[in-house]
Amino acid sequence: MTEYEENIEVQGARVHNLKNIDVTIPRDKLVVITGLSGSGKSSLAFDTIYAEGQRRYIETFSAYARQFLGGLERPDVDKIDGLSPVIAIEQKTTSKSPRSTVGTITEIYDFLRLLFARAGDAHSYNTGEKMVSYNDEQIKELIKKDFDGKKINILAPIIKSRKGHYRELFEQIGKQGFVKVRVDGAIEDIVKGMKVDRYKTHDIEIVIDRLKVIDGEDLDKRLSETINTAMYSGENVLMVLEEGTAEPRYFSRDLMCPTTGISYPSPEPNTFSFNSPKGMCPHCNGLGHVYEVNVDKIFPDKKLSIKSGGIAPLGDYKDSWAFRQIETIGQRYGFTLTDPISSISEEAIQILLFGGQESFEIDSKTLGVKRNYKIDYEGISNFIKSQYEESGSTSLKRWAKDFMNKEVCSHCNGARLKKASLYFKIADKNISELAHLDIAELAIFFDGLATNISGNQKKIAEEIIKEIRTRIRFLLDVGLDYLSLNRSSKSLSGGEAQRIRLATQIGSQLVGVLYILDEPSIGLHQRDNNRLIQSLEALRDIGNSVIVVEHDRDMIERADHVIDIGPKAGKHGGEIISEGKPSLLPTFNTLTADYITGKKEIEVPKVRRKGNGKEIKLTGCTGNNLKNISATFPLGKMIGVTGVSGSGKSTLINETLYPIMNAHYFNGVKKPMPYKKITGLEYIDKVIDINQSPIGRTPRSNPATYTGVFSEIRSLFTKTPEAAIRGYKPGRFSFNVKGGRCETCQGGGLRVIEMNFLPDVYVECETCHGKRFNRETLEIRYKGKSISDVLEMTINEAVDFFENIPKIHRKLKTIKDVGLGYISLGQQSTTLSGGEAQRVKLATELSKRDTGNTFYILDEPTTGLHFEDIRVLMEVLNRLTDKGNTVLVIEHNMDVIKMVDYIIDIGYEGGRGGGMIVAKGTPEQVAKDKKSHTARFLKEELFPTRTIK
Repeated sequence: MTEYEENIEVQGARVHNLKNIDVTIPRDKLVVITGLSGSGKSSLAFDTIYAEGQRRYIETFSAYARQFLGGLERPDVDKIDGLSPVIAIEQKTTSKSPRSTVGTITEIYDFLRLLFARAGDAHSYNTGEKMVSYNDEQIKELIKKDFDGKKINILAPIIKSRKGHYRELFEQIGKQGFVKVRVDGAIEDIVKGMKVDRYKTHDIEIVIDRLKVIDGEDLDKRLSETINTAMYSGENVLMVLEEGTAEPRYFSRDLMCPTTGISYPSPEPNTFSFNSPKGMCPHCNGLGHVYEVNVDKIFPDKKLSIKSGGIAPLGDYKDSWAFRQIETIGQRYGFTLTDPISSISEEAIQILLFGGQESFEIDSKTLGVKRNYKIDYEGISNFIKSQYEESGSTSLKRWAKDFMNKEVCSHCNGARLKKASLYFKIADKNISELAHLDIAELAIFFDGLATNISGNQKKIAEEIIKEIRTRIRFLLDVGLDYLSLNRSSKSLSGGEAQRIRLATQIGSQLVGVLYILDEPSIGLHQRDNNRLIQSLEALRDIGNSVIVVEHDRDMIERADHVIDIGPKAGKHGGEIISEGKPSLLPTFNTLTADYITGKKEIEVPKVRRKGNGKEIKLTGCTGNNLKNISATFPLGKMIGVTGVSGSGKSTLINETLYPIMNAHYFNGVKKPMPYKKITGLEYIDKVIDINQSPIGRTPRSNPATYTGVFSEIRSLFTKTPEAAIRGYKPGRFSFNVKGGRCETCQGGGLRVIEMNFLPDVYVECETCHGKRFNRETLEIRYKGKSISDVLEMTINEAVDFFENIPKIHRKLKTIKDVGLGYISLGQQSTTLSGGEAQRVKLATELSKRDTGNTFYILDEPTTGLHFEDIRVLMEVLNRLTDKGNTVLVIEHNMDVIKMVDYIIDIGYEGGRGGGMIVAKGTPEQVAKDKKSHTARFLKEELFPTRTIK
């Protein structure tokens, strides 16, 4: 084997903060890249190795194809040898469309659709009987056998239980040469101008032929032609009616109910797709829910009159067409605009809501004459609905949504499919019922399915079931047994989405591929960690190379090769400080090695805080999988909410507690999940939620602009004597507006040169040399530094530089305190890692004056953090709590859990097996619990027995 086939050789990597490093990565091994946040792990794994792999792949396309793909920039690296095809499994790649579900991403739902289309049994939604279908020859033989010697009418049904006068239809039937029709059970001749009552529902069939069934050649020929004509007119359905009886028999080429004659079109995979017009419920368009107008939101206070704003969408009285129409309605129905809404008649309320059209006369007492009025009013409810459904304006849609409620679709009851699609069953379950099962329950169903089906059905389904079972097993392997196939991909956490993609990749069984994963253990409980590592080892064992960017202790210890990047972060990182087998770690003097070997550790606090004695009590939560639980949150403490993935932590905190608090303090509009009551909100002043979404999507966003410190710095520059003489305002020092910025690069500092068949090249702007501003702006200096020099400072340098300006100093100091002293003020947000972005948010909130009565909610703040970063973060959170604030963290990381004052552990399992409070109390109390999964691992942290491998 050549050296290239054994290793991936990277030489001279200089992307972001990498210091021209050379690294050798063994192939067909599980390799972990670790190091402090911001040290350059992602720069090496994703921005160098993955970017080069992608670029080489696109280079294989023709020049013509490449121009549509847009080029990929060559990473700043001298050479990479031994690179296989690369697949990156990142955290932020799932679709946010409401039509994307776990079933569609994993393709299990696609196989289910195929299974139901080919092997499903159709049942009638009228009688529950099994549907039947015939070919023309079978129908002919059945008629000859069952109606032998009898007089029969062969009919083609064309109208089934619908209103209308059908004059044109009768005319059309007559023109086609037919002379009789059966209307509502009675056979009649077609006459000129024939019609029926338009306000009643009717059944109409064409009489195709009337004959006596006597066996012979003539009968065969005549029946064949009649059946063909009847099938054409009746859209594959015909009826046979014996003379003197009222009950017809139905025959169909499609699936048909033998009793009532309803028929379904032949099933195909699209019949079961909620994204196809053939399968989706027509009422909710396959979403499973609809927005309906809520009358209580239109009339929030019925004591008010219309004039003083009783109709919320219209607001207070103004001289407009809408109010003039309401005045006219009032004259017709006997109310005025000053009457309270509660006194207006129900009939008038219906007209106000749903509109109406009528003309009327009123005697004018003052003039002694009659006056004519006309009402032509759309109705407030109809107007709101039409704005929501048809308006092209986002703000109008949002306005309309304020007066609507999201409700389960009444036609399909949330199943998302047409009525007929839900009556195809396998082992007495329809496709929607299977999509509602947890993956674990689905696995049990498919394991036992082979014994529940037989004959042809078994033969057809065998291969499909094998595929489905394989994919389900991979989802179970990565710890996702609590998800259901109809779970929207919008609601998945970063870690869940990544593990679903991992399961899909394992399912594809590719060999010789290089997989790169970005912290797959995020959001995963320690209990499930082992299953995840086994999945990665399985990928490696079938002949793939796996590179994982990870901080997790178990993952590092089970890797074949560990690369540690450091020594610090940002400018002070970007070097390889150790590499080799995990067993060699103790021989290196690095932060990672110190934490793994136990030389350094995050210490357990000596005493737990007592809190301030007050509490928030939330009662009767039943959202998603919560089993009517009640939780108490003691104030003035650090609270940890723990539990296995999918147990209900996010439902309780992010979907129930936070929306209630946000609505109470800041009039937030998000509707909380169902609960009975909450007490104790008066004990705190405000709530702050710090989540994992990125801080900016464009290169113009940076930590200085996000935290608001750049506005203060710009104001400071306007106060310098030179700026005052020139009359410069803060806008002069912004690179986003005309005036002070360099117009050649429009304040970007870089210019894009478009190369026709090659990737776009970014070069430093030749006018401002990357400084972003024009010459006049750069002439303004504060303490010898221009605005551009300030943006290039690291946070650590800026803290010293602005120490005499309290407003700026305070904001910068908090960014430094959360461990981000190494990033520069003007660093593009797009180059910040996930953990860095979350800490910039945290710093922004911390720099605001806190009241000592604030409730902070952090969702997995340790995402992307090294042991050392966690220690720094915990110091900040401890300082916040010591001031009297309450800090609530949703967390799996044991280093954080062992430091909190109070734990609420939710479990026991994920999905339907969760939603209960398993244990609560101090970490020491919870660790003694026998049933809690968290307790098992927490005990090991508080009273360690493990030895270093």
